[in-house]
Amino acid sequence: MLASNSSITQRTIDNLMDKLASKGPNVLYGIVIFIIGFYLSKWAKRLIIKCLTKYNLNKGISNFIVYGIYILMLSVLAMSCLEMIGIRTTSVVAVLGAAGFSIGLAFKEILSNLGSGMIILFFKPFKIDDYIQGSGVEGFVSDIQIFSTVLKTPDNKTIIVPNFKLTSNNIINYTNQDKRRVDFLYNISYSSNIELVKKILRDIFEEESRILKEPEPIIGINSIGNNTIQIIARPWVNTDDYWDVYFDTMEKVKYKFDENDIKIPFLPEILYNNNELSFTNQNNNKIM
Repeated sequence: MLASNSSITQRTIDNLMDKLASKGPNVLYGIVIFIIGFYLSKWAKRLIIKCLTKYNLNKGISNFIVYGIYILMLSVLAMSCLEMIGIRTTSVVAVLGAAGFSIGLAFKEILSNLGSGMIILFFKPFKIDDYIQGSGVEGFVSDIQIFSTVLKTPDNKTIIVPNFKLTSNNIINYTNQDKRRVDFLYNISYSSNIELVKKILRDIFEEESRILKEPEPIIGINSIGNNTIQIIARPWVNTDDYWDVYFDTMEKVKYKFDENDIKIPFLPEILYNNNELSFTNQNNNKIM
């Protein structure tokens, strides 16, 4: 029994060695060809990138074309090397085809991101350097890849968002239009002069060269509350000037309101008088 098992094992080893001896050169050639082809594919990828850069093609579309061609070249190379070794690629393709359904389920999210990447690249809801909000995050688009989009936040964080999450939700593109409206809201007291407030805002908008004359800014009462009157002001600016105008205007309004004694209501302050806790209103009248 032991002798029989020993002879079977010996025959198996001999058969394996014979096959290796007969196919050894082909295996060696296949490995060498694959290594050479791999480096040639990388060289071809760099060459394609240079060619596409010369024609100023959209970066996202360029990435899609480059990596698509690169993956195709590697696939053809792998199939050729398998044929050289003696493995029939038709059987490999048949097995992959039979397993296609399972592979599709396993890589459903990857395929969804791939399809969403194609939608983004060809329908262009946003492009490189746009400032967008989507899938609960926002930032400048620094790269559009096949499977994901890379955002850079104003505080220099990098966010990688799967493409499917972007295309399956609403996207707000803040920089797609060349003009934006700035909405200012100011709460003033009932004792304030409304016409004076409107004049102050008009003067500030007229003096600010970055605020557009057309469309004309809108200034009016937005709401009347129990303790405040809310004034709304809506000037238009070029998109690139939005935040600079916003911050500068807020500062100018504060100074002008102070100069003209425009009161902004606030909650009763907590003051300590003679170590006693008391509440006073804005006229310093003790109310408790």
